[in-house]
Amino acid sequence: MKALMSTKVGGPDTLEMIEVDDPKVGKGQVVIDVKACSINYPDVLIIQDLYQFKPERPFAPGGEVSGVVSELGEGVTGLKVGDRVASTTGHGGLVEKVAVDQNAVFKIPDSVSHDDASALILTYGTSIHALVDRGHIKEGDDLLVLGASGGVGIAAVELGKAFGARVVAAVSSEEKAAFCREAGADETVVYERAPFDKDQSKALANQFKAAAPGGYDVIYDAVGGDYSEPAVRSIGWEGRFLVVGFPAGIAKLPLNLTLLKSCDVAGVFWGAFAARDPKANRAHINRLFKLWDQGMIQPRVSETFAFEDAGQAIQKMADRGAIGKLVVKVAD
Repeated sequence: MKALMSTKVGGPDTLEMIEVDDPKVGKGQVVIDVKACSINYPDVLIIQDLYQFKPERPFAPGGEVSGVVSELGEGVTGLKVGDRVASTTGHGGLVEKVAVDQNAVFKIPDSVSHDDASALILTYGTSIHALVDRGHIKEGDDLLVLGASGGVGIAAVELGKAFGARVVAAVSSEEKAAFCREAGADETVVYERAPFDKDQSKALANQFKAAAPGGYDVIYDAVGGDYSEPAVRSIGWEGRFLVVGFPAGIAKLPLNLTLLKSCDVAGVFWGAFAARDPKANRAHINRLFKLWDQGMIQPRVSETFAFEDAGQAIQKMADRGAIGKLVVKVAD
């Protein structure tokens, strides 16, 4: 089968399309004939050895896929050959066939396209875990989402609205702001590009504060870097600051701010959560499908790429040029 492989440390230009053996199905696994693979920021990091996990090379990037079950391993229940499914893979999704644990596989309705299905689980799974389990979001909360036009960010915007919050979407351009308003954001903040000096940092904090004068109950930070401290300065009393990702770099927070605000700083590691508590994760994913069916969320695939152009999708993600989700069409 064809696979887009990382054979050496580097950017998307180092990826190679090569022929590899079909995967062998293991106990409790299924083989999926991949139709679509969505691109996420971990794909940028993992091929540069900058992600939490460093797979042995060669490996394929690609953390979530959709496709059709073609083979069942021993002990698999609830699935059959021919089922249309979506799954998380961690990595290894930019291939024609992939073997995954049955606990990471979810049936998809016939009405859902493979492109859309490949864009649901990782981003919306991250955001529902963040907002519900770590942020304890409730109706009437003020929610600030940093990096709101990206995959996890736009999922947080939609879910925040579904859960009854007032959502402020923070982004780097008016184009992205318009995209977030279309997704339901109540208000937007357009910030400058970092790095920031002290005055610029204070100005950004004031922008955030102006959009929620009483302070935010929940802040969803999928950006990091120089953007985090101004966000914490805008948090409300006993607010919850969610650490989701670091495309702008790992932030350094003055901890005195957490004392002054009596706020919580909560890490969000959805992959570990899903592995440690697959039952709770499955309940979240089932809830997402219900919200989708009710029209309260909708994966927003903004661009699709041919399999051989998957490196371009990863580069666009690296350049922070993605609005919504980027999807690679592996097969028809």
